Amino acid sequence: MLNKSIKFLIENKLVAVLLLTLFVAWGVVNAPFEWNTGSFPRNPVAVDAIPDIGENQQIVFTKWDGRSPQDIEDQITYPLTTSLLGIPGVKTIRSSSMFGFSSIYIIFEEDIEFYWSRSRILEKLNSLPSGLLPDGVNPALGPDATGLGQIYWYTLEGRDENGNVTGGWDLQELRSIQDFYVKYALSSASGVSEVASIGGYVLEYQVDVNPELMKQYKIGLNEVVKAVKQSNKDVGAQTLEINQAEYLIRGLGYIKSISDLENAVVTSQDFTSIRIKDIAKVSHGPATRRGILDKEGAEVVGGVVVARYGANPMEVINNVKEKINELSAGLPSKTLSDGRTSQLTIVPFYDRTELIQETLETLDEALSLEILITIFVIIMMLFNLRASILISGLLPVAVLMVFISMKLFNVDANIVALSGIAIAIGTMVDVGVILSENVLRHLDENDQKLPINTVVYNATAEVSGAILTAVMTTIISFIPVFTMIGAEGKLFRPLAFTKTSALTASLIVALFLIPPFAAFLFKQRSVKKLYNYILNGALVVLGVISIVSGYFLGLILLAFAITGFLRLREKLTSSRANTINIFISAFAIIFLLAEYWRPLGVDRSIFWNLIFVGLICFGLLGVFTLFRRYYVRILNWALRNKILFLSLPTAIIIMGVMIMKNTGKEFMPSLNEGSFLLMPTSMPHAGVEENKRVLQQLDMAVASIPEIETVVGKSGRTESALDPAPLSMYENVIQYKSEYVLNDKRARQRYKVDKDGLFILKDGSLVINPNNEVDEAADYDASKIKDPFSVHRSQLIPDDDGEYYRNWRPEIESPDDIWKEIIKVTKLPGVTSAPKLQPIETRLVMLQTGMRAPMGIKVKGQDLKEIEAFGVQLEGILKQADGVKDEAVFADRIVGKPYLLLDIDREQLARYGITVEQVQQVIQVSVGGMVLTQTVEGRERYGIRVRYPRELRANPNDLKDIHVPVSNGNPVPLSELVTIRYEKGPQVIKSEDTFLVGYVLFDKLDGYAEVDVVEGAQALIQEKIDSGELIVPKGINYRFTGTYENQLRAEKTLGVVVPLALGIIFLILYFQFRSVSTSLMVFTGIAVAFAGGFIMIWCYGQDWFLNFNFFGENLRDLFQMHPINLSVAVWVGFIALFGIATDDGVVMATYLKQTFDRNTPVTKKEIRASVVEAGEKRIRPCLMTTATTILALLPVLTSTGRGSDIMIPMAIPSFGGMLIALITLFVVPVLFSWKQEFQLKRATK
Repeated sequence: MLNKSIKFLIENKLVAVLLLTLFVAWGVVNAPFEWNTGSFPRNPVAVDAIPDIGENQQIVFTKWDGRSPQDIEDQITYPLTTSLLGIPGVKTIRSSSMFGFSSIYIIFEEDIEFYWSRSRILEKLNSLPSGLLPDGVNPALGPDATGLGQIYWYTLEGRDENGNVTGGWDLQELRSIQDFYVKYALSSASGVSEVASIGGYVLEYQVDVNPELMKQYKIGLNEVVKAVKQSNKDVGAQTLEINQAEYLIRGLGYIKSISDLENAVVTSQDFTSIRIKDIAKVSHGPATRRGILDKEGAEVVGGVVVARYGANPMEVINNVKEKINELSAGLPSKTLSDGRTSQLTIVPFYDRTELIQETLETLDEALSLEILITIFVIIMMLFNLRASILISGLLPVAVLMVFISMKLFNVDANIVALSGIAIAIGTMVDVGVILSENVLRHLDENDQKLPINTVVYNATAEVSGAILTAVMTTIISFIPVFTMIGAEGKLFRPLAFTKTSALTASLIVALFLIPPFAAFLFKQRSVKKLYNYILNGALVVLGVISIVSGYFLGLILLAFAITGFLRLREKLTSSRANTINIFISAFAIIFLLAEYWRPLGVDRSIFWNLIFVGLICFGLLGVFTLFRRYYVRILNWALRNKILFLSLPTAIIIMGVMIMKNTGKEFMPSLNEGSFLLMPTSMPHAGVEENKRVLQQLDMAVASIPEIETVVGKSGRTESALDPAPLSMYENVIQYKSEYVLNDKRARQRYKVDKDGLFILKDGSLVINPNNEVDEAADYDASKIKDPFSVHRSQLIPDDDGEYYRNWRPEIESPDDIWKEIIKVTKLPGVTSAPKLQPIETRLVMLQTGMRAPMGIKVKGQDLKEIEAFGVQLEGILKQADGVKDEAVFADRIVGKPYLLLDIDREQLARYGITVEQVQQVIQVSVGGMVLTQTVEGRERYGIRVRYPRELRANPNDLKDIHVPVSNGNPVPLSELVTIRYEKGPQVIKSEDTFLVGYVLFDKLDGYAEVDVVEGAQALIQEKIDSGELIVPKGINYRFTGTYENQLRAEKTLGVVVPLALGIIFLILYFQFRSVSTSLMVFTGIAVAFAGGFIMIWCYGQDWFLNFNFFGENLRDLFQMHPINLSVAVWVGFIALFGIATDDGVVMATYLKQTFDRNTPVTKKEIRASVVEAGEKRIRPCLMTTATTILALLPVLTSTGRGSDIMIPMAIPSFGGMLIALITLFVVPVLFSWKQEFQLKRATK
């Protein structure tokens, strides 16, 4: 069936053309990259930076204003948690009770559908028994999103015509605009789950009652409360017909202004109305707030846009931006006292678009460079321009086919998923290389002058089985990855899908598209000389036009044309002209690689990059050429010295196993997001103003670092169930500058410099950038020199002949150096240090563990004080642990919030005939204030609060003078009824499955693996317990938690998945060869490649390895060499390696078998001769497939863009493994010869 399909397409080339057109057009429509396709329709794959690996979580949020965490825990969180535990599919329930609200996080099993779980929770909430919760308390289901959905943060700022920040807007005014206009407008954007506000002051009508006047008029607080409630009401009174017209009747009674509220009647005495203004002062004021937003030291108002679960983040952000463009024209403006106009503007300070686009660009660049390198290898090794054009032309088609499958199966495009294509490029090309090489060989051997269609079909049919087997081993080896669960499953199932799709696509292209197009390209044609002259003349015209337009491609076209004319004039033979064209093509590719790859860096000239790329590519090909030249000689030696030779791969395998056992472990390498999230905390007793002061100090300190673009800090929480942060927790979103100034396309741009090396600004000023060399004898006016790190891109003059402008100081070499600067300047008294975190990374960590650090210890118990005390002891021990960053160790100070307790004396209440509820109501209204009703002012709604004036409730002594009304007598002071005392209490009460919990957070030092650090800390704590230095109190238990748990679970999964993958590969090999021994011979390639991968990982961690300069560039820096830990990403790289490590062995063993079937050797000499014959004939395709795999990974290994941190660890096993696996080109023939010789020896006995 397979061969019939191939034959059909070879004979019906139009069908192949139509298929090619369909795949290209459909693939371009679905491609996730921002390609400018003009009017061509686009329906791209959904894109994000990384997969959402958080827990399957829902939130139940309950507000109870003014209540302490203990009240919230006892009366809301605990009873709700016990009720929700019975929902089907619940894995665990975490909760936190804080001042004024309860948050319950219900974690479902991974296979529970997101919206189904929401419906089950709603059912449970609607069926709660009466009396379970206090009156007026209504739990609500949180937004249909997770913390990872926070994709767009912004502030509202006044800006003048030049975009400069202006004043003129108060925080209360900005908050009203945010709450009632901006928030609702952005919420209407498609894909938005919610928009939450933060910062500023919420406007409130405040009625400050005067207790002396109330006493004078004999009015109780309850009467004022009643009067306020009854003064704010509209009614409808049906309709009235007048002159046959129907009128709707409304009774207007809503409060519209302060005067409306002031004139509300409380009571009437002696025919005189006592109004609110007679006993109270009514004013506008700020409501109590639990969240502050600050931008570089100035308090601001802003919001966060949260994407709906499952929505395309990129699409949602674009929808939000469209809404902002619509909304911006309608935002208010005002004229300032200095005559400037201040226009209110929505200014983003965190936009995930840039991270997503940069990640995609890194992959786009890596894929493009891989394809270029692959084309170069094919051209130089096949030495046939037509075959090279055929393979390289169809390779992008296979990539486009992957995008089609991703769209059909709803697989999002992200750094991990698209890396599947990046690490598959070499393998994708291999099948085309093997097929084309066989077609060329058959054409050379076509003595019978068979038709081209027959030759191509025979060549394809001969290797189709081997190709199918080789690709299937790789595809099926990845099937076990689909069985992964948890975070690792969410991460790598998409990668397994894309790699499988890529290989399937390459198989379709190789078997069904390459043969018909090969039959067309390789067909001998007699073309008239006139047509050749016209063609070469057209190349000359196109070349001249390209050169005039500034494209170097014109030189290449001219070179092709000149070669063509020389051949037509018989100055060159066809063979020599073909060779020249091949070298012209190779040079063009090398030039393109040097221009776009720039491995030595953009600050080095194109000449040195060209030399470097040429040396790398031609050097490695030279090594492969030498390998091929001396292959037969080495193989003959190996056949004569089998035991000595086989000791080499055996030693390699032993070395690889030893390295594996001593390699550090972690779950995943961190993705560089281009921003940091600083999350320190202050002491629990700090109030709003103190937290605001500290927050502003942190922001100003960070903003003073030259490499920082913007810093916006948050203290407390946004108005969202997704954000349960206390006031003492800070979140400073820090955006740092790119290393070099970028243009609008986010590419590095050169800028104008004078003859002395100084940058020239548009206003004529000069800048000395310390990263650039400046002539010491330069003559310039010092007054014109500007600070190099305060220069904005708009001030520089673009100039292609200029220099790149580096934003970082010379001593800052990486984002880690910037983080160290941040930690250095944010050391403030009373503020903890913070682990190194990034926005997305933090949300994932918090979703998975409930903590704000990647590692920690959960301490569970029944008593908060005991939990805290034990946590503090663990804090001290952890600081001694090896690999732990001692300044990042912090145990929760749970019981540190000062409480002022008003303890009611029930005996005294009985004496005065007062109930507890009456006293509590007076305390609640007079001290805290009570929001009684809400005004309706158009689209805006504001609360009305009644309370005592601040001066009468500012300290505990003032509280004693609050009077409680008595029904038959004079009011009684509160001091007669309560005892006021102080006590330390919890700021937040956290629990897990109803058990109280506290956290001890810590972080690792650079260079240490997560699992190693945790295991070391566990051993140290156990040692302290065994020695009696640490005593675990009864009822207290602890366990380590964090992202390392994912690694432990992944390790268990991989313990099954990897052997399963290897078993499946062996079965495929067995079905191909029908021989256990032959299958084992080929299988040795996996063991050798496996060891090679670990040897390369070990080399990456050795300071001496490639630690020398090449053209002024240190090779360790060039290849991003640093210690690599054994993560899930690395294991996925190994699984990919297992699939391709057998390819050369399959090809070699297949031909060995065919050769022995044909030759039937009967002596040891004949056996060895047949082995050498088979090896010699199959060495070229095997070397080509290995060369394409190895060279194609070079752009990935040298990549520095966003996402490279994840791609590089996945590529290292394949790179190292395939380098070492070259030895299998000897191992398989040697073992095969050994087997045949043994059988011969046994047969002759």
